[in-house]
Amino acid sequence: QVQLVESGGGSVQAGGSLRLSCAAYGYTHMTYCMGWFPQAPGQERGGVAAIYTVGGSTYYADSVKGRFTISQDNAKNTLYLQMNSLKPEDTAMYYCAADFRSGSGYLQGWRYGHWGQGTQVTVSS
Repeated sequence: QVQLVESGGGSVQAGGSLRLSCAAYGYTHMTYCMGWFPQAPGQERGGVAAIYTVGGSTYYADSVKGRFTISQDNAKNTLYLQMNSLKPEDTAMYYCAADFRSGSGYLQGWRYGHWGQGTQVTVSS
């Protein structure tokens, strides 16, 4: 049982940066993977970045490669998403997700069982 709480969202101009945080509470010792999933109104959640929490391998959607960086601080049970060179199309509610099940599909929302409430990111042109 894990509770995820996102923070760090806000409004920035195109080209700006934001750093999102996802704090995990409860039992977190056996988390297998975690990821960030933006969702625009009326759209399904699509993963932009994920991490295999055991070994640290990271995965990115083509749309954010070179701009976003996912990382974890195990001592603080916190996941981060550094977002640079932001574009208006990055605007969305960003959700943090975690799962305890082994397997692949780290950027696929359906494989995650635990979700936060989201933090809004708005990028103006």
